[in-house]
Amino acid sequence: MKKIYCLNAISSKGTALLNEEYELTENMKEASGVLVRSASMHEMELPDDLLAVARAGAGVNNIPLDACADKGIVVFNTPGANANGVKELVIAGLMLASRDVVGGINWVKDNKEDENIAKSVEKAKKAFAGCEIKGKKLGVIGLGAIGAEVANAAASLGMEVYGYDPFISVNAAWMLSRNVRHITSVETIYRECDYITIHVPLLDGTRGMIKSESIAQMKNGVVILNFARDVLVNEDDMAEALKAKKVKCYVTDFPNTKSVNMEGAIVIPHLGASTEESEDNCARMAVEEIVDYIDNGNIRNSVNFPACDMGVCQMASRVAVMHLNIPNMIGQVTGTLAAGNVNISDMTNKSRDKYAYTLLDLESTPDAMMIQKLNAIKGVLRVRVIK
Repeated sequence: MKKIYCLNAISSKGTALLNEEYELTENMKEASGVLVRSASMHEMELPDDLLAVARAGAGVNNIPLDACADKGIVVFNTPGANANGVKELVIAGLMLASRDVVGGINWVKDNKEDENIAKSVEKAKKAFAGCEIKGKKLGVIGLGAIGAEVANAAASLGMEVYGYDPFISVNAAWMLSRNVRHITSVETIYRECDYITIHVPLLDGTRGMIKSESIAQMKNGVVILNFARDVLVNEDDMAEALKAKKVKCYVTDFPNTKSVNMEGAIVIPHLGASTEESEDNCARMAVEEIVDYIDNGNIRNSVNFPACDMGVCQMASRVAVMHLNIPNMIGQVTGTLAAGNVNISDMTNKSRDKYAYTLLDLESTPDAMMIQKLNAIKGVLRVRVIK
């Protein structure tokens, strides 16, 4: 029986996909796979038999990726599963920043004892007036699953949308509305756009990308939205820009000691993917990924190993070899199998940075001694017989 451990509560719409060969366990030490949402795994001791970790969400900063890779543990995430939920909140953020809805609601609460509130509001409401977003320019930085949906939705609302992503995938490009203007320089967004929304992963090159130098290039009164990662914005610089009115409003989904004290910021309590539908979608995708890997050795949406898909094995056995991306690994693996008179029917090898993955369909099943020899090859991290 294959066992799955849930480190966080996972939607039953996902766990219901586990067939009779699987069961949920309360003991992580006996699990083949772990499903996790936000719980930190950095201080955890990873079991030797653990094969995979699937994050029901996009961000994986709560998982020790290199430590997992070094032990031959594949880490998955679920890109795009929560895209619609985040997109809808970004659109709400655009509305909240354009018209002082929050200020107006607070005024009503503060004046609820006023017997003449119906008349008083007619004089007070001008303080909360704003503008419409139709016809305004929106810059979308990052055109992945969420960014593309935001761009399309904004275009359908009549905004003039500029999209920037130097690494846009073919699929993402096909998803974009023809009304989204794909540009090649982020500085164009800084100079031209009334609203700017960030949808990029956290990398060395994106950390603190919205800072004093980039803000200085923007229009006076620009609105900046951040539903990706708080550290993409230099919050000290943002606080100064808000105080100086250079930035009209900063909308962020990440409360912290700095953002909650910013003058002119709308801080939302990390609700981007907090919808029933998003949690269901993420759980389904996470379970599908982890089961396909355990049962077939296929890797989809991994963040520490390369993508690899050979479908379902039709031969006597399939062997998965996780190894470092160094010369002559394939030769050593195939040579070891050949020396044991094991014939290879089909194989594929993929690499990603310093790690690589080789799947081999064999006409016979290698014995324990053969697996031991494969494991003994320098640079091999893990060998697994799947069937």
